[in-house]
This record gives sequence, structure tokens and C-alpha cells, in this order.
Amino acid sequence: MRMITTEKINETIYNALDEINQLLPGEKKIQKTEGEILYGSGSRLDSLGMVNLIVAVEQRIQDELGQSIDLTDEKALSQKNSPFLTVKTLSDYIASLLNN
Repeated sequence: MRMITTEKINETIYNALDEINQLLPGEKKIQKTEGEILYGSGSRLDSLGMVNLIVAVEQRIQDELGQSIDLTDEKALSQKNSPFLTVKTLSDYIASLLNN
């Protein structure tokens, strides 16, 4: 199985963010940077927005990378540091799921 690069994972997340940003007003749009806060204090997303983002990312991973992942399994939800905090933590978590 081939390794999937961080760049490809980030691109997939950014494509999902483009999809979510279409639904958000200007001041709520999510920046496409690794440091962008997705969850918790400082996030521009409410809980429904977060769910929409997770679904969009899972779907794009399937469509663009040909792999199926579940970002809301017990492993993700039980971690001390949430994998959903920033684009980078989400990307790193997806990389660990896809490449292990």
C-alpha cells in the first residue's frame, strides 16, 4: 500500500473546507492553513459545522484517496488531545489512520 503524503491529506482537507465555507458567512469562513483552529476555543465552527466538516473530510478521503476512514471512532474521541483541534492535528490523525 502506498504512503499518502501530508500534502495530499492537507489538500483533501482544504477541499472539504472549500465545501463548508460555501455554507458560511464571510466572517465565519475557515482559513486554509495548518494552524487554523477547527474545534474548541477560537473555532469559527459550531457543533453542526464541525459535524459537517468531519463528514465532508471522510467523503473526500473516500473520493480523492480511495480509502474509507471513520474520524469519530472511539480512538479519536478518547484521545487526550483532540485530533480535531487544528487542520494540522486533523491531518496528522488522518495520516496515522491511512498509513498504519
